[in-house]
Amino acid sequence: MRIHIQAIQFTAAEPLTEYIERKVGKLAHYFDRIIDAEVYLSLDSKSSAIKDKVLKVKLNLPGTQLIATDTAKTFEEALDIVVENLKRQVTRHKEKVQP
Repeated sequence: MRIHIQAIQFTAAEPLTEYIERKVGKLAHYFDRIIDAEVYLSLDSKSSAIKDKVLKVKLNLPGTQLIATDTAKTFEEALDIVVENLKRQVTRHKEKVQP
């Protein structure tokens, strides 16, 4: 599975990109036909003086696309929540495709 990481208006640090690749890569254990994943990182400064981190992941599967988004104080927290959400979506999709 190919993982494309795009940081909007900033540059993501190497440890963050490695963490994202490791966590998102584990989703392949739940469904082996995931084509690729697109990860978008951005800063949301509209909500408060402290900038919140917004993380969005799109999983491209044959015939469909699964999307999960979360906002947290760190990208790592947001990624953990998004990956758990995508695990449920992938499992549900796999049950529909392979009864």
